[in-house]
Amino acid sequence: MTAIDRCALSYKTLLELTSTEHHRWRDWFVDHPKAWAVPFATGRMATIGGVVLHIFGVELRYAQRLLDQKVTTWEEFRQTSIEDVFELGDHARSQLVHFLTTAPEKELNSVLTFQTMTAGTVTASKHKIASNIFLHDIRHWGQIATVLRQNGFADQWGHDMLLSSVEM
Repeated sequence: MTAIDRCALSYKTLLELTSTEHHRWRDWFVDHPKAWAVPFATGRMATIGGVVLHIFGVELRYAQRLLDQKVTTWEEFRQTSIEDVFELGDHARSQLVHFLTTAPEKELNSVLTFQTMTAGTVTASKHKIASNIFLHDIRHWGQIATVLRQNGFADQWGHDMLLSSVEM
């Protein structure tokens, strides 16, 4: 066995890293409420707040799929305030934690086929879906941090894992 065979990041580590970032962002947005309305893209992600809702909505929908639950439609997401969106994030995270802490490892091999909003029909293992939740989260928070810095909100913390309290 060589270094390439070692698991880079466990789900436990990813949960710790991303949950800590979520809490820091919540506190930061409470202190910087104007940042919530900074323009970002178009449609549902027209503002930073819309992107945060997207992050947590996707996490909830994928967690529901992992748990074989009814999937919330995008039309059902009505949260707009910082508090409400982060409460949705807490709920989504609790569902993901429930799956990761109760599902037997062999369930990660189960394959699901489902319709997405933008990528059409997707077929993937529960392992790939669970892993994608974290990559999706980290990618969008990086975009948010960059757009906020470009719009004068540079008073952030170091977001790199090396600067976090996560131990490996």
